[in-house]
Amino acid sequence: MSLESELYAPVKALLEGQGYAVKGEVRGCDVVAVRGAEPPVVVELKRVFGLGLVLQGVDRLALTDLVYLAVGQWPKQMKNVKKLCRRLGLGLIVVGGNRADVVLDPVPYVPRKNKRKAGRMLGEHARRVGDPNVGGQAMRAPLMTAYRQQALRCAELLALNGPMKLAAMRTAADVPNVASILRSDFYGWFERVERGVYAITPKGRQGLEQFVRKIA
Repeated sequence: MSLESELYAPVKALLEGQGYAVKGEVRGCDVVAVRGAEPPVVVELKRVFGLGLVLQGVDRLALTDLVYLAVGQWPKQMKNVKKLCRRLGLGLIVVGGNRADVVLDPVPYVPRKNKRKAGRMLGEHARRVGDPNVGGQAMRAPLMTAYRQQALRCAELLALNGPMKLAAMRTAADVPNVASILRSDFYGWFERVERGVYAITPKGRQGLEQFVRKIA
């Protein structure tokens, strides 16, 4: 559709079919529909989905809880668009030709908390020493995590003292899960020289050179 006004007739027909009295351009609202003593329905029209339409819809929530965004083409990222509308409590209508279809009705958004993810976030925050990362930095740069800090403490000990036993490292590095870190060797920094004894690899020394200032 080349004009927003072309969306009006299909949207009006949709609402009138549900018993609403529909009028256009009422006090800045593209579409206002009233049915008896029920809360009014407000619809904002745009050819394509975008931030401007979302901001209009959020503004109209001050008038009624029943606000729809109507677009003249199917959004490319429909899954994300629906998720956004749900979070904001907005409905969504897609108009094609002479037909308007409701994709999503506006309902109050009640977010479901992911306790597992929240627990991981808080655990990482608690275990990380200091504040080694700058918020907003490019993800291409390796982040300093609590796990990396612990691995670096192990690598630093091995670089200073040579091969060490797990028990001695656990105490000296203050890393309770030192055995898991050395055995999994996620970064390729460690090597087992004999049972229960580990040494640092050349790659581990490179890691120290890159990150040692961010250990704590």
